[in-house]
Amino acid sequence: MTKRLKRAGTLWACLLPLLQALKVSPLIEKVSDHKDFRKLLRTRTNVLVLFTTSASSGDSHLKLLSDVAQTVKGQGTIAWVNCGDSEGRKLCKKVKVNPSSKHGGAELLHYKDGTFHTEYSRPATFKSMVAFLKDPSGPPLWEENPEAKDIVHIETEKDFRKLLKKEERPVLLMFYAPWCGVCKRMQPVFQQAATETKGTHVLAGMNVHPAEFDGLKQEFDVKGYPTFCYFEKGKFLHHYENYGASAKDIADWMKNPQAPQPKAPEVPWSETDSPVYHLTDESFDSFLEEHPAALIMFYAPWCGHCKKMKPEYDEAAEVLNKGSNSPGVLAAVDSTVHKAAGERFKISGFPTVKFFLRGEDTFTLPQLRSRDKIIEFMHSPQAPPPPEQSWEDQPSSVSHLGSEDFREALKKKKHALVMFYAPWCPHCKNAVPHFTAAAELFREDRKIVYSAVDCTRGQNHELCKQEGVEGYPTFNHYNYGKLVGKYNGDRGEAGFIGFMRSLRGRDQEKVVKKKEEL
Repeated sequence: MTKRLKRAGTLWACLLPLLQALKVSPLIEKVSDHKDFRKLLRTRTNVLVLFTTSASSGDSHLKLLSDVAQTVKGQGTIAWVNCGDSEGRKLCKKVKVNPSSKHGGAELLHYKDGTFHTEYSRPATFKSMVAFLKDPSGPPLWEENPEAKDIVHIETEKDFRKLLKKEERPVLLMFYAPWCGVCKRMQPVFQQAATETKGTHVLAGMNVHPAEFDGLKQEFDVKGYPTFCYFEKGKFLHHYENYGASAKDIADWMKNPQAPQPKAPEVPWSETDSPVYHLTDESFDSFLEEHPAALIMFYAPWCGHCKKMKPEYDEAAEVLNKGSNSPGVLAAVDSTVHKAAGERFKISGFPTVKFFLRGEDTFTLPQLRSRDKIIEFMHSPQAPPPPEQSWEDQPSSVSHLGSEDFREALKKKKHALVMFYAPWCPHCKNAVPHFTAAAELFREDRKIVYSAVDCTRGQNHELCKQEGVEGYPTFNHYNYGKLVGKYNGDRGEAGFIGFMRSLRGRDQEKVVKKKEEL
């Protein structure tokens, strides 16, 4: 043991002057032996390795990577292999890496969960490398897109204040979050508008999702993403709210910026010229007594699928409710206002369509969404095909939560990966078996849970809004009930498992470090 320590001390004494000369952080793992390399990949789940032809060819990379290593400490590992010395040459030959074929004699390769993942091909900048190591499977930063060259990318609140103070031209600033789907859809349009207005206006982007920008978000009323704010001579004047805009729309608005017009309140469906019978809790039973065959749609005004179905339902009612020989009638209930009927028939999602025959709840018909299908059914009522067993009813290691137990359940777990979903969503259905398999693998780990929330059930809609769910599926990572961030990695089994293994590996590293300190 003493000899081994002496050898290690001698090696470090030889290596230290070189590392100091290059300003290399001791956090960068210097590896030259193949066994040590395999051990590193086995014990660390997220490793970026710099292979160089010599010590000097890695100089510029090592200086940058030293800063990166300090920032991603505990989340990722950076290693260096010098293929120019005798031991390193053997290692590079075994792993089939030849940095001499690369520009500058250096190559960066990433290893994930013990195996090769990808060549690092993003910009060799501090910000890009940190973002990559924090989420190796995540999308590139917006500023990495060459088409976004005319966008001013703001990183800090200090840079934001500086821009407003010094910029004489009008500024339209897009506050965004990297995971936000609407932001991603609008970025190419915003980029094009920036190019079209270059020289006369400034279009800027700033990721304000991190908690450090909470004060800024409150100051400029950022309640969702994206939020566009228009400034002149450093003064905030208007929000821009056309989220379906083209580049020309943005450029034209910038020529004559106006405050958003207040939106007219949405007219309730029951107050429109609708041929549908609109029921209340008081009129529900008497209506069924008067109409022996009735199809009733239980809906919520905010429900997107209800809004999509309303015109079809109206058109079907135009035929059925006004026809002299109609086989039945169509009615609707706003379940957010008239709650008793919905509770009585255990309505848990919207829209729910039920067929009543002589006052009896006969069928629930999830497949009826179009005018023609509705009319066809009313002329020949048939029992629907048996429903698929819901995910919640299937035995699995996934913990299904709702608004009533969400907070308490997550407070007990160090790491929770939560899938917010809707049963009808195709992307959710594709992710379910992979998410379930990952949960099964970690079922014995008491500090970990894979949970799911059906956002269409009961009060879960409000919970999902509170947790920043803007589309399905959305995956959030929680630490003892506190939201850490979005999971934007691969939605396959390997992605869900690798993410949790990375977290647990980090936990174990901290435990080992504490023991060493003691």
